[in-house]
Amino acid sequence: MYQLMVRRDFVSQHYLTVPNCGPENEWHSHHFEVEVLLEGTELTDDGYLVDIVDVEEALDEFVERYRDTTLNDLPEFEGLNPSIEHFSRLFCTSLRDQLNTTSMDSLTVKIWEDESAWASYTADLSA
Repeated sequence: MYQLMVRRDFVSQHYLTVPNCGPENEWHSHHFEVEVLLEGTELTDDGYLVDIVDVEEALDEFVERYRDTTLNDLPEFEGLNPSIEHFSRLFCTSLRDQLNTTSMDSLTVKIWEDESAWASYTADLSA
């Protein structure tokens, strides 16, 4: 299995909307780090799992969408508690829709909200 990983960091804000989260219910910032892991068993004719430049460009576009924003204010979070679990799923499915994933078996987005806590979501692309 081939793997390709690209990482970026950015600052965003949010507040959790479920009760009894203490200070997480208040508006606050996180220095997020996002890791995108692509996996597949086959390479393209050029010898790539996927062109890393395409991944970097797509990732940079999504990072810019979320940089210095309040996640609660974005339409994709409407009706959702803006947890890192939801964030990783939304990020992953949007990135999947933007990339040419024909040579990949899976795409995982892992979002760190600090140095000790992260959540991830994996899209199975082999089906």
